[in-house]
Amino acid sequence: MLKKTITYEDYDGNKRTEDFYFNLSKAEVLEMEMGISGGMTQMLNRIIAEQDSEKIIKTFKEIILKAYGEKSPDGKRFIKSEELSTAFSQTEAFSQLFMELATDADAAAKFVNGIIPVMTTQSTPAPVTHQ
Repeated sequence: MLKKTITYEDYDGNKRTEDFYFNLSKAEVLEMEMGISGGMTQMLNRIIAEQDSEKIIKTFKEIILKAYGEKSPDGKRFIKSEELSTAFSQTEAFSQLFMELATDADAAAKFVNGIIPVMTTQSTPAPVTHQ
């Protein structure tokens, strides 16, 4: 799980600093790996290496929104829904994070590596690297 503290200005002009949480479960990572030819990690490394801006932007938006959620008060669950993702995507915090990841390959690699769970099986995705 990755906790990202973002300072942004809301639509009323108020400066806010909030913590946002991002996580992909082992099951979600496996589903993403198996659902993409060559695997998600290889695809991410390829589009970063190719500097394919269009694919990078589209992919990182999808990853941010898929990983976004809220921890339950008791810490047992990480709650995700289309409604939560949509609400987050409508904030300046999302816009700021999105712009950071779309324009800074090192920050993007750090973000992806932060949301991928530590796995001990052979199906562990390789870390995303900036080349």
